[in-house]
Amino acid sequence: MTASLLDRASKAMLEELDALVATDDIEFGVRLLANTPTHEGRDPERLRRWARTADEFGAALALGPEPLATTARVVESGDGLAKGLLARYTSRPVPTVELFTDTLALAEELTDRLGWRHWYPAGSLRAAAIAHEAVHEQLHHGPAKTALKRSLDHVVLRAGRHRLYGHVAGADEIAAHAYARTVCGLGRSPLMLTAALAAVAEPQHGAPHRPPHGRKK
Repeated sequence: MTASLLDRASKAMLEELDALVATDDIEFGVRLLANTPTHEGRDPERLRRWARTADEFGAALALGPEPLATTARVVESGDGLAKGLLARYTSRPVPTVELFTDTLALAEELTDRLGWRHWYPAGSLRAAAIAHEAVHEQLHHGPAKTALKRSLDHVVLRAGRHRLYGHVAGADEIAAHAYARTVCGLGRSPLMLTAALAAVAEPQHGAPHRPPHGRKK
């Protein structure tokens, strides 16, 4: 299936995908935020600050002595392209990372076709998907969730010296991608590859754009 999708991609589309290289990783984060509900009409510079902060937060998570600990089991499914997903984290009934092998295979093929293998070495995409979902597990509860909110400094209420920090939708995705990029030694953010995946897979399925990583409670 993956080969047929790429075979249908026109030369113009492949050239357009290759042009994604000129977009920096933070800009991909800005686009993710801009396309996330609740951010309609927000100041682009504010979105850029949030994207950069979330990116730095995620990268810093990878600088500890050990990778983030995860209790999630890893399972594989083959219907990711139809769902627009590469991986998904669910916390119930038990923490689980679901990898979608068809989307992963398309990502590997696309990486080779576009000449991006030096940024995404063989085997790194699966590892990056698992690392990405490990961050969602950490941000689902516990101190990391609060720390990200504080770093973004999205204050929704002040009462004297007290501040209530609001949730910035999409920031966890950027942080997770930055962590995966750093801990897996990728040359570019997975956000660039997910943008290419969405462009190739979306027309064949007629589904609305959605990031190829999912999260359920």
